[in-house]
Amino acid sequence: MPTTRRIDVVLLAVAVVWGSSYLTAKTATDALPVPTVLFVRYAVAALACAVLLLRFRGATGRLTRDEKVYGGLLGLTQAAVLVLETYGVAHTSAGNAGLIISLTLVLTPVLDRVGLPGRFFLAAGVCLAGVGLLVSGNGLRAPGAGDLLMLAAAVVRAGHVVLVGRVTAGRALRPLQLTAVQCAVGAVLFLLPAASGLPALARTGAATWAQLLYLALFCGLFAFLAQTWAVQRTSATRAGLLLGTEPVWALLAGTALGGERLTVLSVLGATLVVSGTYWGQALERAHRGRSPAAARDAAPHRAGTGVTQPS
Repeated sequence: MPTTRRIDVVLLAVAVVWGSSYLTAKTATDALPVPTVLFVRYAVAALACAVLLLRFRGATGRLTRDEKVYGGLLGLTQAAVLVLETYGVAHTSAGNAGLIISLTLVLTPVLDRVGLPGRFFLAAGVCLAGVGLLVSGNGLRAPGAGDLLMLAAAVVRAGHVVLVGRVTAGRALRPLQLTAVQCAVGAVLFLLPAASGLPALARTGAATWAQLLYLALFCGLFAFLAQTWAVQRTSATRAGLLLGTEPVWALLAGTALGGERLTVLSVLGATLVVSGTYWGQALERAHRGRSPAAARDAAPHRAGTGVTQPS
């Protein structure tokens, strides 16, 4: 398989895994409390990171002070994203969750305070209109609690991405080491809230354990490392387009595997969200290409988005 095709396949695999994570998390939280799901997800990922660090300790060396400090800071913001996402998907459909969280792609440049053309905000308005239709179900109604939590998760996730870019710019921070620290921070944070639900793990069936391992190892560790490997070998534009298919896979997973129903309004809303997201991305890239200052400011943030992915 040609190198370019192989990179594309890896990026699409990451998008599929992230898209499927919403249905997996929703199913897992039907069997276990949300804090327990989050603790196991973090703890397993942290253990896997520790194994990798020990395996390659001769080549990687010890954690630096910056990796501990900034990994800890990013671990806190990442945990906030996962709390909102996991509680949100527990109270809405997996398809809705994946599409609403895709608003991160248009919210990130706004929070990053990069000067943007007026058409970008029109694209953002298209996305918001799509979300309104998406959450309406069979008729127009106010967003449910799960939908609002996913909206909050999109805002916090965008802030997390901006923070990643800011703290990694100009610093020698290694991806695996940062991931290990973030996972350890998450495991510690959720240990106490999850304590009352831990005895239930002994009675948890194989299917739920498989979902937890999938969230930790595939949606977390594999997706992160695969994304980092692929993004280093292709253009940011190509990677963004392929990873931007995540909401499509979330919708397909919810309908094909989760038995979720599509209505005319939800299909129209999904179309507007995906179209507005791609339009906004295209406008942001074009503006960055025309403006040397914007390109200079955005460069570390594009690199930074490869450092961590909370989904």
